[in-house]
Amino acid sequence: MFGKKVKLNYFALILSLVNLLLYHFPFYKFVSSNVDVSTSNGFVLFSSIAILALLLNALVFYIFLFALRKIGRWLLVIFFNINAICLYFINTYSVIIDKSMIGNVLNTNYDEASSFFSFSFILYVLGLGILPSIFVLKADVVNVKFKRFLVHVSVSLVLLLSLAYANSTNWLWIDKHDKTLGALVMPWSYVVNTSRFYAQKNKRNKEQILLPDAKLKDNKKAISVLVIGESARTANFSLLGYDRITNPLLSKIDNVHAYEAEASATYTTAGVKAILEHKDTRKLYEILPNYLYRNGVEVIWRTSNWGEPTVKIEHFHKKADLEKLGNGTICEYDEVLLNGLKEQILQSKKNKVLVVLHTSTSHGPTYYKKYPKEFNQFTPVCESVELAKCTQSELINAYDNTILYTDYILATLIGQLKELDEYETSMIYISDHGESLGEKSLYMHGLPLNIAPKEQIEIPFIAWSSNDAIEFKNEKILSQHNVFHSVLDFLSIDSPVYNEKMSIVKR
Repeated sequence: MFGKKVKLNYFALILSLVNLLLYHFPFYKFVSSNVDVSTSNGFVLFSSIAILALLLNALVFYIFLFALRKIGRWLLVIFFNINAICLYFINTYSVIIDKSMIGNVLNTNYDEASSFFSFSFILYVLGLGILPSIFVLKADVVNVKFKRFLVHVSVSLVLLLSLAYANSTNWLWIDKHDKTLGALVMPWSYVVNTSRFYAQKNKRNKEQILLPDAKLKDNKKAISVLVIGESARTANFSLLGYDRITNPLLSKIDNVHAYEAEASATYTTAGVKAILEHKDTRKLYEILPNYLYRNGVEVIWRTSNWGEPTVKIEHFHKKADLEKLGNGTICEYDEVLLNGLKEQILQSKKNKVLVVLHTSTSHGPTYYKKYPKEFNQFTPVCESVELAKCTQSELINAYDNTILYTDYILATLIGQLKELDEYETSMIYISDHGESLGEKSLYMHGLPLNIAPKEQIEIPFIAWSSNDAIEFKNEKILSQHNVFHSVLDFLSIDSPVYNEKMSIVKR
């Protein structure tokens, strides 16, 4: 091919065929699993979708190459390499490249991104990204005249419209599965959904809608600590019925209450937003830390994670800031969030204090790296970022060790709060979302909520108070939106947006 000249229209068609063959196996696997291809209608649908994808991509590639020339080739090189990376994650972790997954990618940091690096990842990039790119750049292509270009585009459009019309009886099926189909079509899944993500982000970046002013009911000293967990699921907490003892310390502490809850999303940014907002809404209302800070409460945010909404407070500390307070203690893991916490609280001149600890303890795929060696209780553990290569028991062992470590952090935190005799103290622990550990061949999280399995939705909600007189409600299933109103109760704050039914505290 490199020694022969090829016309631009044929070159675009070849590239479309390469794109179809190399990057669309998950797409056609989904179609074949939801359509009976042994029937005539199923076979026609499957074949028509393949032809439509071939012609549509060929048309778009043709326009790119004709209009942009060399830039068009480099654009296709970028597409092919991103396609290869997307295909790796789809095949390895069963992800869907939708708007929320694009948000996960754009909100990740180096530590998380590097944890996915593997030999298979290199093979995907080399074999499915670099090699096709060499063909794109080296092929000797003969351009076409403008009139012939218009003829080709016109004929292609007629063919596409005719094929779409001929399949009008299948439009309902396509409409039913449009989100999943659109998330598996390369390269348009990430091109379109990146545009959708930034459009939504621009709306969210507008000024927050302020909530009505709140008032302190009393001057009693009170501290409420909100611990936002990462990828912790209900099924693996012994406090909630798991047959393994993953909460040995919390189970021995008086006044600890464990609830089942459901996440509002399966990815961090939306999950954390739901935890911090007063009700389920798509509007950008003032979040809990900003609201309390504006109304005279001392607010401290400490994080080893990312993906939170805009936090407008004075004391916002990242992991690097907290490591400086270590005094020789462990800083590699989430214990860093407790470094100097008591001292910082005692320095406050205000009676009401909210502390938010945003952890990263159970985030995959490197679960085994999320806890100190002494918490490696359940063995053997999965030590591969390609989770499907591990046995499910190895994967669950590593994950359970992260829950064991979470139990230790929460118990240690409660112990520190008990030492603050001047304050009435409380704690809430809730996760941003759940996690898949090989069930139905799914891993980690991030599937659209409407098709996500229960493992990615069901999360723990754990509460504790130093005040034995406080009576907790006996709710079966909570939501992330219960947090806002419960914290208002713990700190004795009166607000027009307070909803008694949403608090876990009985009045």
